[in-house]
Amino acid sequence: MEPPGPPRPTIDQLRHVANHFPIIDNHAHNLILPTHAETIPFESITTEAQGRALRDTFKSLPHLRAAKQLRRLYECGEDADWEDILEQRIEWLRSNPQRLHQQCFEGVHALLVDDGLADPKKVYPFDSHDEYLQAPSKRIVRIETVAERLMERIVRDAKEDDLSKTKFLPDLWVDFTDDFEREIQEAIRDPKVAGFKTVICYRTGLDIEPDYEQAAKAVGHPFERYVKACIRKRSYRIERKPLNDYLVLRTLEILSDDLPHSDSLAKPLQLHTGLGDNDIKLSESNPAFLQQVIEAYPNVPFVLLHSAYPYTREAGYLATVYRHVYLDIGEVFPMVSRDGQEAILRQALELIPGSKLLYSSDGRWFPETFFLANIQFREVWLELLIEYIEKGDITVFQAIAMTKDILFNNSNVLYDLRYQAIFDETIQEAPKQLTYNTKPLAGSSFHLPSSPPIPPAGTTSQPVTTGPIDPRSGSPYEPPTFPPPPTAPKVYDNQVFDGFIKENPDVRFVYVQWIDYMATTQTRVVPIKEFTRMIREGDRIIVSQGDMSKPHNGKHTGFFNTTSQIYIEPDLRSLRRTHNKDPLPSATVLSYWRSESGDPSPSCPRASLETLINALQYTHATTLLVGFEIEVTFLSRSTTNPHSKDVQQPTFLPLTTLHASGAVSPEQWLKFPFLSEILIALDAMGIEIQQFHTESGPGQFKFILPPHPPLLAIDTLIQARQVIAQIAALRGYRATLHPKPFDNKGTVAHTHISLHPPDRDMEFFVGGVLAHLPAICAFSMTDAISYDRDARSGGAWVAWGTQNREVPLRRVKDGRWEIRCMDGLANVYFTLAATIGAGLLGLQSGVVEYRERDLDVGPSRLDDEGRARYGITRRMPRSVEEAMEALKVDGALREILDGELVDGYAGMKDAEQRMLGKMDEEERREWMIERY
Repeated sequence: MEPPGPPRPTIDQLRHVANHFPIIDNHAHNLILPTHAETIPFESITTEAQGRALRDTFKSLPHLRAAKQLRRLYECGEDADWEDILEQRIEWLRSNPQRLHQQCFEGVHALLVDDGLADPKKVYPFDSHDEYLQAPSKRIVRIETVAERLMERIVRDAKEDDLSKTKFLPDLWVDFTDDFEREIQEAIRDPKVAGFKTVICYRTGLDIEPDYEQAAKAVGHPFERYVKACIRKRSYRIERKPLNDYLVLRTLEILSDDLPHSDSLAKPLQLHTGLGDNDIKLSESNPAFLQQVIEAYPNVPFVLLHSAYPYTREAGYLATVYRHVYLDIGEVFPMVSRDGQEAILRQALELIPGSKLLYSSDGRWFPETFFLANIQFREVWLELLIEYIEKGDITVFQAIAMTKDILFNNSNVLYDLRYQAIFDETIQEAPKQLTYNTKPLAGSSFHLPSSPPIPPAGTTSQPVTTGPIDPRSGSPYEPPTFPPPPTAPKVYDNQVFDGFIKENPDVRFVYVQWIDYMATTQTRVVPIKEFTRMIREGDRIIVSQGDMSKPHNGKHTGFFNTTSQIYIEPDLRSLRRTHNKDPLPSATVLSYWRSESGDPSPSCPRASLETLINALQYTHATTLLVGFEIEVTFLSRSTTNPHSKDVQQPTFLPLTTLHASGAVSPEQWLKFPFLSEILIALDAMGIEIQQFHTESGPGQFKFILPPHPPLLAIDTLIQARQVIAQIAALRGYRATLHPKPFDNKGTVAHTHISLHPPDRDMEFFVGGVLAHLPAICAFSMTDAISYDRDARSGGAWVAWGTQNREVPLRRVKDGRWEIRCMDGLANVYFTLAATIGAGLLGLQSGVVEYRERDLDVGPSRLDDEGRARYGITRRMPRSVEEAMEALKVDGALREILDGELVDGYAGMKDAEQRMLGKMDEEERREWMIERY
């Protein structure tokens, strides 16, 4: 008896493959930069209509279907109209653009990007998508764009008089053709280029002259007219049939040259066919026109794009009878209705072998175009295959193989990508309770958890649910839909938590922490069993909102409702093991403040900062790195004068007394065993210190942290400060951030910020941060002692200078600046939020001429006239009251930070200052040292 063979694949396995197998998207375009997004109507994602014709798209089946799917993507109600959808989209892009992009590119392995559709200044680079993919993107080189940019460069300095010169046009033709050939040859050799594309269909139609020699002879006069238009009108668009024909044929000639064997294939040439906007002549977009050209170049693969709709059958014939012709099934998803998409696939399959079909999204401008195309193709393709299986035309095994080919294998082979599909063939049972985030959670610009490339069924963000029997097929399997999300909100990324516990199985407690308005770290110690339950069930810690409005004396200020609740939500990206001297085997994690529904609390410092980080990234395509310096003074406790029992000494004395910045005295050297404990503890926690050294004040040292994205930088700063204070406490010392613990040099907290890309740093820092610097001081220098002349760093005048340490805003180099008017009492979330908010205002203003000029001396060394020459006319605040007044009258900064948040902060600081004002100087000093 023969052993049984492997089990036959089932419809469930086909469904799993169709819904989750990775995609090589063989034709896509760049995403639009946020600064130009408003130039593209979002409703154009389902239509080629433009102008007034676009108004009617809202009543088309493709639009209505897409709107329903977008409601699910954005987690809107089923009754949300188009305006509601757009508002929710904007909120996602502001609060968590990374999550939106991750969902839109879910299941995409790699993209082949035609990056010639738009001006490079208006779109992201072709490989900017890669952080959401499993493999690097490749370029598709648009030959018309190559030619037009070459001509623009060649005739940039040409004038009308040049046209009358005898050799001008012949020489120009030689330069143009030589440069064009060189560009194409370089692209052929470039491993980042997968293929080429022509849009001749748009320009002059597909009825291309098939004979290269004839095309070369006919190009003379059209080229001359084209050059005249370039010089006279500065219009470089190539739209003259002989010239367009010549460029296509010249490209085919170059691609055909120097192939290693007679049967070798060159890099493919994609051709726009069929469907397009109203620029196209539909009657001339039929790929049947290409038959003679196809026959003339048998070693160049031709990829007929966009299903050639409505000429799918004609394209199907060509792809069937010529070994080097392929049909791309793209753009019709989501541009055509469900029935139309099904009809197109049926027509394609009438003749074409499964090995000659390629999938693409034709995604462009917006990530949602990729999302809609991918889910609609998977859905309609699966429905069609199930029908063919039930009719007995194909087996499940054949359907699975065909699906893998069209989604991945065919493109992988044709474009010689050599990618490896990462896919789990097993079908996992759906968990008893699936969680889904019903509201967009605030995102982050750092440490995005990596999602599995192709999530197994039952664990995707689009959970599998049991649906009704398909009435068309009678099959007991649920229809291949993307159902609405369940109601249980997905709060935490279990993958991040599970990975941490796997590496730290002995953790028994978690310090759940958050920073209040007074820059105090609030903590709840949670046993790991309860913390695990919180994560698994999406639970949060509930605290009274009134507790957030208490200064250190515990009295409510009334700025928050004492009967309302705040829900503390740990951000697992900040989860970190504590040092080995902690008495508890524990971890620490920083948290957001949420509402009961899970929305970011408007009063949350962390969420407020994150919103501005995302606004900067989304609106201006700009990211930040932030590096903090920790200046700390180590103190010992002493209550009596060693020489007299009758004279009371201050409670705190400096740990070391002989100090000079950067020097190491024997007294300081003796403290290195203690300092090394701090450094070793930080290193064990994964907190890197670039360097540490002595500072000028007694007992004063500096620890320099490396640059990180903003939230990660702040989390690292807070956790590092805690370690320093805790190790000091174990030795009986006090580590304080007090701005001026003694009558000598003060203690500050300089902050370095780098802008990427750096080209608009003047607008951000001088036009924005410097303009609002007095108001920012309300967050960065929060106590009366912060304004002591010796404690304050950065001088008394609103000024900036390159490598100038006597001004509050120091330019280090292009893109990198230092904020010098900040100390350790600041709420770092608020300070950085105010800085980014001011920078955003500078970018939005569009002003590029500034009153304040680059200053190379200390402003205090100049007289009024000298300062005026540099545009220096404003003083920095001289007291916390002046800083608060500057914040009060800075309407633009208040608005971008949220006025209610600013009012709550200002009210609490006022209450705190009144409380501290009742203390004498020594009592106030020691009170603050104990707490900061």
